[in-house]
Amino acid sequence: MAAGQLKRCPSPNPIYFRLRLEYFLNMVNHAKEMITQLLSSAGVTVNGKSPGDIIIHNEQLYSRVLRGGSLALGESYMDGWWDCDAVDVFISKVLRTNTEKGVRIQWRFVLFYLSNLVFNRQSRRRASIVGEKHYDVGNDLYQAMLDKRLVYTCGYWKHAKNLDEAQEAKFDLVCKKLNLKPGMKILDIGCGWGSFAKFAAEKYKVNVVGVTISKEQAQFARKLCEGLPVEIRLIDYRAIDEKFDHIVSLGMFEHVGVKNYRTYMKVAERCLKDNGLFLLHTIGYYRSARGGDPWLDKYIFPNGMLPSIAQIGKAIEKLFIIEDLHNFGAYYDLTLMAWSNNFNRAWPELKSRYSGRFYRMWNYYLLSCAGAFRAREMQLWQIVLSKKGVIGGYDSIR
Repeated sequence: MAAGQLKRCPSPNPIYFRLRLEYFLNMVNHAKEMITQLLSSAGVTVNGKSPGDIIIHNEQLYSRVLRGGSLALGESYMDGWWDCDAVDVFISKVLRTNTEKGVRIQWRFVLFYLSNLVFNRQSRRRASIVGEKHYDVGNDLYQAMLDKRLVYTCGYWKHAKNLDEAQEAKFDLVCKKLNLKPGMKILDIGCGWGSFAKFAAEKYKVNVVGVTISKEQAQFARKLCEGLPVEIRLIDYRAIDEKFDHIVSLGMFEHVGVKNYRTYMKVAERCLKDNGLFLLHTIGYYRSARGGDPWLDKYIFPNGMLPSIAQIGKAIEKLFIIEDLHNFGAYYDLTLMAWSNNFNRAWPELKSRYSGRFYRMWNYYLLSCAGAFRAREMQLWQIVLSKKGVIGGYDSIR
């Protein structure tokens, strides 16, 4: 080749490109037809006018969701590829008819679940990840979204008319189930912003030790409970080794992970006095799983997963006796919708500190979870446990 002479690329083959284009278009059309039929079976119309119908802004959505499942569905919503007047209604319809099972499983999701099977994604070293990524995102967000007490768990709506009443009723229910008396020493595993510790210390005159892995929560909780017999510790639950009259854990077990369920229960057993009670308040799943939803894991609750009754039962074997099991998962739908309404009302004040993509992500999180609880795919359990059984039996409180 002469100096300075450029090597010419071979001429493109028009037949090859035409075949590739036809293949791509056929795949897009196949995906569109398949997704449209699946949604139709769930009562969802593409570009329809009902609240649960979805509006498509990008036709590539169909093949993206077919390839990527729930992760792709959530990410494409964040990207603005589709909209829906009521995401909660849409998700509820899809889950209620098992529509998502029609989308084929991809190898990357198989690998995701295998990683949960092989590795301990909730080890001590990794335990702080969810605190840093989710709970430390900003107290201003949670103060705007939650009730006046900053309770980030399901409310008890049996007689409540609003979120504040539902959360106070939940705390009172917990205290009555544990039969709290003045002067008792209570352990709160996963104490959040200290809301339960403050309530129990003020209303039932008990001493509370709360533990959390979130720096933002710990700082806030210490200020909130200032002047009360409440101690807030920034530690992992596995480091606790002292005796308490009763133990409570509200909305923390979802971060423990199946590989640590037995360890968690052993910690609770060693820290509970022989005649004490342990109240476990947790979101639950209707079947045993080895990992969480890929979208929630990536964007909302890293390393989180929901336990099944079977997994909890195995974890407490020879350690605890179940005295009471109370399922009020339907109330989480009401709680999440209240949080969503609060978040959207506060968005004009929040948007200077959070991006538009964050807004879509957070809306999708709240509304999709509300839809999952409405479809009864997810449950909320309050389980009262004792070490040796309550003599004469335990009186269930509702």
